[in-house]
Amino acid sequence: MSKRTTPKSDPLDLAGIDDLLSPEEKVVRQTVRQVCDASVEPHIAGWYESGELPTVRELARELGSLGLLGMHLEGYGCAGTSAVEYGLACLELEATDSGLRSLVSVQGSLAMYAIHRFGSEEQKREWLPRMATGEAIGCFGLTEPDHGSDPGGMRTRARRDGSDWVLDGRKMWITNGSVASVAVVWARTEEGVRGFVVPTDAPGFSAPPIKHKGSLRASVTSELLLDGVRLPADAVLPDVTGLRGPLSCLNEARYGILWGALGAARSCFRTALAYAKEREQFGKPLAGFQLTQAKLASMAVELTNGTLLALHLGRRKDSVGLRPEQVSLGKLNNVGKALDIARTSRTILGANGISLEFPVMRHMANLESVLTYEGTAEMHTLMIGQALTGESALR
Repeated sequence: MSKRTTPKSDPLDLAGIDDLLSPEEKVVRQTVRQVCDASVEPHIAGWYESGELPTVRELARELGSLGLLGMHLEGYGCAGTSAVEYGLACLELEATDSGLRSLVSVQGSLAMYAIHRFGSEEQKREWLPRMATGEAIGCFGLTEPDHGSDPGGMRTRARRDGSDWVLDGRKMWITNGSVASVAVVWARTEEGVRGFVVPTDAPGFSAPPIKHKGSLRASVTSELLLDGVRLPADAVLPDVTGLRGPLSCLNEARYGILWGALGAARSCFRTALAYAKEREQFGKPLAGFQLTQAKLASMAVELTNGTLLALHLGRRKDSVGLRPEQVSLGKLNNVGKALDIARTSRTILGANGISLEFPVMRHMANLESVLTYEGTAEMHTLMIGQALTGESALR
């Protein structure tokens, strides 16, 4: 009887999670990793420092050419990949920068998903093929200056004027807003909350960029201003009324985030591990000290746990689907643990941890935004609490 050969240990995958992935899933991951390494990694620190993403349109077309935009959607030029493949793509994108994953997530899981699930056949044919290639960039207008966690309080209004709709209002913290060709805007109507497909060249629509950010600096973030924007009757998304529409879109985005945050965490952990082996203090590498090893071991455990949770939720999404509280469980745990890993990694790098020569501080600052958007930690805690108790703590 021959002896089984034990695979060599991988410091970034002590549990051997890679063995659970299919060859197709590994190809998707490697493809995304290669394009990030070639097109973004050499420039991302400079873009972050300057607070801009100057090649956003070119990046969108490159990502679209690989089938990464709306990749988990079926038809209309979309790749129709599995949820796990989409998750792995998000992880690799955010390992480079949260802003890059946000570009893809907002395009596919918010703007494209809303049109794909709730739009008319005409809306789908008009927008989805161009959005899948990156020719058209989309944004998603839900959050308002005074209403983030409580979208039911939105003040943006849509009123009928003959056969047209007229929109007035303001949206805030909108990724892709200033470079978008189309905005999916949610507004209050006499019938309830409705979604509208708004071409950004419509008179009365503007999207001034938000400047002076300390986080997600290599990402386009904007306001949306709607001043008497007149739209034809068929601009409304026909297949949904009420908050069920935007909230279902947010769940799609949250699913990508629970994978993506692990990419930022992996980048920080990898950097800290390499630095600890090379940096010498008191005559030996930092990696030789018990306190440093304790930090590294703790980070490895949390990164493993988060990856297993993401993979389980991805397999479940591909088979039987996910309930909202399951997505909340993933986002709450994985983003929080990723932020802990980033902070701990920063301590291992010492003063060098604040330098943009290393990715740690950039990831740490970005994760502060990821912790908040698509549902704050407090909101996801209460969603889990409601699932546990059957009682809503919100109303």
